[in-house]
Amino acid sequence: MPSETKKSRLTQSGLSDDAQPDERDHEPDAIALPAHVAGSGALDRLVDTARDYARAAASDNTLKAYGKDWAHFARWCRMKGIEPLPPSPELIGLYLADLAAPAGKVPALSVSTIERRLSGLGWNYAQRGFALDRKNRHIATVLAGIKRKHARPPVQKEAILRDDILAMVATLPYDLRGLRDRAILLLGYAGGLRRSEIVSLDLHKDDTPDSGGWIEIMDAGVLLTLNAKTGWREVEIGRGSSDQTCPVHALEQWLQFARIDFGPLFVRTSRDGKKALAARLSDKHVARLIKQTVLDAGIRAELPEKDRLALFSGHSLRAGLASSAEVDERHVQKQLGHASAEMTRRYQRRRDRFRVNLTKEAGL
Repeated sequence: MPSETKKSRLTQSGLSDDAQPDERDHEPDAIALPAHVAGSGALDRLVDTARDYARAAASDNTLKAYGKDWAHFARWCRMKGIEPLPPSPELIGLYLADLAAPAGKVPALSVSTIERRLSGLGWNYAQRGFALDRKNRHIATVLAGIKRKHARPPVQKEAILRDDILAMVATLPYDLRGLRDRAILLLGYAGGLRRSEIVSLDLHKDDTPDSGGWIEIMDAGVLLTLNAKTGWREVEIGRGSSDQTCPVHALEQWLQFARIDFGPLFVRTSRDGKKALAARLSDKHVARLIKQTVLDAGIRAELPEKDRLALFSGHSLRAGLASSAEVDERHVQKQLGHASAEMTRRYQRRRDRFRVNLTKEAGL
């Protein structure tokens, strides 16, 4: 059991080692005044402001995941009768080994999930004022062995190519909901957008507090200003060759008939699909929309339905643009907001396979 002093300190900071993941466990409440500084109204306000900025340093989904990582590790420690604080590289090495090769019927975690758990522990320890040395041999060598023994090739979602996206939008009706979903698919595809980026857009700058960006429609296309995963960036989406496939035209149609003049760009509709509501659309809708239109369009129809659904996700739109656009790689990299060309190449599913035959070039 922790000492009374340690218990008190953790409780006061809102970071108890057995807090539930959806409580304050993932919040950076450890930010506080120094012990020797007396509190005041102005200083307390600044503490709250600093905590708000600290929370904004990572997305809500990341913070929730880190909270769950800590809750799992703390539970594991309790079951072993040991303390999670302060960090012990030897202990964490054992924890990683247990995740990779658990006893009994508990399924082993994938290497990527184990690495994410380790990142979560590092973040949580930092919030508690501790440093976790991931290069310590008790952690680094165990993780290297897990990778060598259990690593598998990365599972990538299938890219939605040109003919696929055309077939998918062709399945949509021309009611209000269909106009919205057509704009979502075409805009997401042409912009190489993440599903969270699509639904976070507002019509204008500063329309809503939870805005992730805004749009500006021009003669040549639409300019998106996004507060994305890697920071602020601009995405240019030009007009297409025909109204039937043009993402900008589809967006204009949705805005006109839904009478969107303020607030979220994509909102929910009434059950009959004839009226636009005020609530912002969830990013889960984008994933469901992609899967449903893939089925309706008969894409990869040779596979069972379960396998077809597993092949595609929101990232299929980004991979589709990267794989279909026959332009200089740097333009694709800029559109996707990637920091490196190597990351962009991961999205280019099968595009460059056997384009250059080194066997023949070598004289064989």
